[in-house]
Amino acid sequence: MFTGIVTDVGRVRALEKRGDLRARIGTAYDMSGVDMGASIACDGVCLTVVDKGEDWFDVDISAETVSKTNLEAWTEGRRVNLERALKVGDELGGHIVSGHVDGLAEVVAITDEGDSTRVTLRAPESLAKFIAPKGSVALNGTSLTVNEVEGLEFGINFIPHTKEVTTWGDVSLGDMVNLEIDTLARYVARLNEMS
Repeated sequence: MFTGIVTDVGRVRALEKRGDLRARIGTAYDMSGVDMGASIACDGVCLTVVDKGEDWFDVDISAETVSKTNLEAWTEGRRVNLERALKVGDELGGHIVSGHVDGLAEVVAITDEGDSTRVTLRAPESLAKFIAPKGSVALNGTSLTVNEVEGLEFGINFIPHTKEVTTWGDVSLGDMVNLEIDTLARYVARLNEMS
């Protein structure tokens, strides 16, 4: 479990195609405090540490994960939002995030509004029904509040702090973003289906 509060922006140092995709990610985390097998959300995808060094860790990414996320677009040097797994007693500053990406949303508009930036995204039709105004979504691992929803499109406002401490300051039109819908919305929708 995660909170969607990004605690480091890492950088992809190497990619190697094996049976799975192996990625080496540089980080500012104190890796002496990270166990082998620990979960780290990388752009919102829960991945397992399979090797580590002083300022890096390796993860194996299955073909299934690559097919459902934007990790196939990773290149060496790419910046990546990182979050270590939630521990009992940690502050829950965002919302409950599993690191299980539901699909990809496309950035369709970017507008500066004062010091903030409004980003409009288009969700897949199968997921749009779970996105509500003032509800939560995780986008590339960042817990965010939805401002408005119109059909398949929804808007998010990024304050300067979020743009500085995440990869959202690098956003471009056409970017495909990892989307995890709010777990509560998923269960409410499922309960409604069964009623």
